[in-house]
Amino acid sequence: MNKLIVLQSDFGLSDGAVSAMYGVIKTVDRTLSINDLTHQIPQFNIWEASYRLLQTVHYWPSDTIFVSIVDPGVGSRRRSVVARLSNGQLIVTPDNGTLTHLAHTGLIEKVRIIDETKNRLPNSGESHTFHGRDIFAYTAARLASGHISFADIGKPLAPEQLVQLDVAESYQTDEALFGTIDIIDRPFGNLWTNIERKQFVQFGARYGEAFELSISHHNRDIYRNYMTYSRTFAELRIGEPLLYVNSLDHIGIGINQGSFAGAYAVGTGTSWKVVLRRPSAPYKSL
Repeated sequence: MNKLIVLQSDFGLSDGAVSAMYGVIKTVDRTLSINDLTHQIPQFNIWEASYRLLQTVHYWPSDTIFVSIVDPGVGSRRRSVVARLSNGQLIVTPDNGTLTHLAHTGLIEKVRIIDETKNRLPNSGESHTFHGRDIFAYTAARLASGHISFADIGKPLAPEQLVQLDVAESYQTDEALFGTIDIIDRPFGNLWTNIERKQFVQFGARYGEAFELSISHHNRDIYRNYMTYSRTFAELRIGEPLLYVNSLDHIGIGINQGSFAGAYAVGTGTSWKVVLRRPSAPYKSL
């Protein structure tokens, strides 16, 4: 039985790039099932590509092959790899940090470097700017159809040798929870933090309670206000801010029927820091 292929990229859908990858896969085996994770990753945003993989892989069967292409270093000396997860899924991608979140959570079991002399679309050797089509989609199709095995990809690479982006850990004190903004929940503009629901519960949080939220960027205060910890957006009036549990069991920040990211020009990454305090806790600068 042929395996599933799921594509992710920053290509958008305004030209033929995604369709070309579909065509390469179908040329290898027209019975293969191709699906899209997203092609709306912001251009060159490797961090978001990494996060979207973590957000998605758990909900696909174990024989799924993901192809993730956000590749600002295409054509350079950066490596092309296939990572095998502990559940058997494969990720075909450039080694540029796209595997950061999967590696950080311990899901990557083995990695092989793609031997591009063997695993490359025929007659594409003079093209150096579309590895998504010529290497990644082609290799994924050959893996999915059984033309090659994981062992045929190329030399092994220790998972700890993968390129990884900086990841911050959330932590708790008696007075506050400290975290970062991992991602924006597009297109709604909600903020997803790295603070886990279980941390918030250990902090004593209960639905209906108010907490003070502070957001800073490079030590500059961006936002500070009180908001309610709610089960749903509908529990609050339109326009009210809230804390909630997102689909990854982390704490999210939103506005009922509004965009928090748009309203306050908030970004993502380890430089975007959040602090949650009980209303009675003393305020200290971030």
